[in-house]
Amino acid sequence: MPMTRWFRRAAMLLLGALALSGCSFVGPQSVLDPTGPIAQAQLDLFMWSFWLSLIVLIVTFSVMALVLVRYRRRRANPDAIPSQFHGSTALEIGLTIVPVIIVILVAVPTVRTIFETEQRVTPTEEDLVVKVTGYQWWWKFEYPELGITTANELHIPTDRRVVLQLDSADVLHSFWVPRLAGKRDMIPNQDNQLWFVATEPGNYYGQCAELCLGAHAYMKFRVIATPQEEFDAWASTFDIEGAQLVQADPQVQQGYQLFAQKGCTTCHTIDGYRADTMVGTPEFPDLTNFGLRTTLAAAIADNNQENLEAWLRDPQVMKPGNYMPTLWQADDPNADEEIAAVAAYLLSLGTADDTEARAPMGGN
Repeated sequence: MPMTRWFRRAAMLLLGALALSGCSFVGPQSVLDPTGPIAQAQLDLFMWSFWLSLIVLIVTFSVMALVLVRYRRRRANPDAIPSQFHGSTALEIGLTIVPVIIVILVAVPTVRTIFETEQRVTPTEEDLVVKVTGYQWWWKFEYPELGITTANELHIPTDRRVVLQLDSADVLHSFWVPRLAGKRDMIPNQDNQLWFVATEPGNYYGQCAELCLGAHAYMKFRVIATPQEEFDAWASTFDIEGAQLVQADPQVQQGYQLFAQKGCTTCHTIDGYRADTMVGTPEFPDLTNFGLRTTLAAAIADNNQENLEAWLRDPQVMKPGNYMPTLWQADDPNADEEIAAVAAYLLSLGTADDTEARAPMGGN
C-alpha cells in the first residue's frame, strides 16, 4: 500500500480519537446520567444492547480478519484456490440459529422494559398530576389539585411519582427530560401521558424534541426537583387569596402601573392583578410569582434584572421568532427607566418579605 494512503488512514484514526476525547458522558442533558427509575431502565436496556452489539462486532471483525489473512492471495502459489465448504449443514444451521438467538437477546429485554416503563398508569392519591401544554414556543404547567399554573419551570417533589398529562395547543411538540425519562410526543387533542420519579434533588434540563418551526431551538424548560417539604413551601407561595401583593417601593410601584399601561395584561396573567380588565384566559405564560423563577424566555437565560431588561427591550434579540412584541420604541426617552421599573416589579412577584410594607393589588 502506498505511504500516502497509510498516512491518510493514520490521520483519520487520529482525528477520530481526538473527537472521542472531547465527548462527555455526563452533562445536563446526558441520557447516560439517569436520576430516576424510568431513565435508569432505558439506560440499562441501551447498555445491554451496546455490549451485545460490541460482542457481535468483535466476533464479526475477528472472522473477517482471519479470512483476509489466512486466505489471502500468496505469491508462491497465486492460482491456489482455498478449500470450499459450500453446503456445510453444520455451518448453515449455525448461521441460522445464532442470529435468532441474538434477536431474542435483544427483543426480550426490550419488550419487558417497554411494558415496565411505557404503560399508561392510573394516578393515585400519592401521585402528583401535572397537565403540560406545549405552545410555540414555551410550556405551560398546571397543577389541578393545587390550583397552580406556571410556565417553563416544572417543580416536583423527589421520590414521588409524577404523572404528566401531555397536550399541545398548536403543532406537534415533544416533551423530553433526558435524565428523568425518554421522549413523549405532544399532539393536539390527543391525551398522551408520561410518568417518572426523580430520585435526587436538582435542576433537570429539558426541551422540545420535535421540530416545531420558528423558535424551536429556544423551547426549553427546567424540572426543579426538591424534597417534599421544599416543594410544599414553593406551592404555598401561590396561596395568596386571589391577590398578589407588591412592595411599597417607588420603582416597583411604577412597574406595577406600567404593566397595565403597556398592555401586558392583554396577554399575561398574574393572580389578583386587575382580573376585571382581562378578556378570557390568555394563552401566554402565567407570570404569578415570576420572581421565584430561575429562568426566563423558556429557560434560555437566567432570571435577573439585566437579562429581564434585555428581554423587555427587544425580545427578538434574545429569542428570535417569539411572539412577544417590542413595547418601547428605540428613540423613547423614557425607555430605560420604564423597562427597569417593569423588570423590578416582575422580579418582586413572590419574593417580597412578608414583614415589608406592601400596597395591595387591584384597583386603579
